[in-house]
Amino acid sequence: MSENFSSNTPENIAEQASLEQQEILDVIEDVDFDYEGYQVVRGEYFAHIYEPSITFNRSKVYLNTASIKKLPDIDYVQILVNSEEKKLAVRPCEEEEKDSFLWCTPKRKPKQITCRVFFGKIISLMDWNPDYRYKLLGKLIKSNDEYLFIFDLNAPEIYTRTAVEGEKPKTSRTPVFPEQWQNQFGLPVAEHKRRMQVNIFNGYTVFGINDKKEKLNIEEQNTQEVTNE
Repeated sequence: MSENFSSNTPENIAEQASLEQQEILDVIEDVDFDYEGYQVVRGEYFAHIYEPSITFNRSKVYLNTASIKKLPDIDYVQILVNSEEKKLAVRPCEEEEKDSFLWCTPKRKPKQITCRVFFGKIISLMDWNPDYRYKLLGKLIKSNDEYLFIFDLNAPEIYTRTAVEGEKPKTSRTPVFPEQWQNQFGLPVAEHKRRMQVNIFNGYTVFGINDKKEKLNIEEQNTQEVTNE
């Protein structure tokens, strides 16, 4: 009993209070702060090799290694596009589901999928240059008890290509960003939150991207004529 009493000596109490005080952060409380006028700085401005991304390049589409690692048990996915909101979703699915495709190699490396029809539709929808490479950063979210990647088609990294007579076209290693980003850091906080709210059953269309189906041949030819204009 004497030991319990001695542990509560003034010296011990003071030492305990000092340790607790050290754990308290030096914080200034400001009840008037709000996010009005602030912009969330775009992730595209930072190094992002560990962030999910999808790339459109020379009639092909593919997701990066970071995307595949976030869903290590998934082999097949579907692509959904909301033409009105200009958003693209990648949804894990079963192999037997309509318009599913294998998104990785047996060693779980990115698999480039040839998709001339789908590529042409995206190029037309976004008024992109079919000779450039477009990369979109995305986020893995959970909606309606489903996991899916969401990409904003309005926010591409653009890698231009230049051609010199007698030489192969060269792709820039430095991305160009949309012109409207020039005088901003990113989206206002409220709009940034809104853009991450997704209902995959509202306005999204599932696209088949397998070019091997013969029934797509006519549509493919029409798309190529559009993109070459």
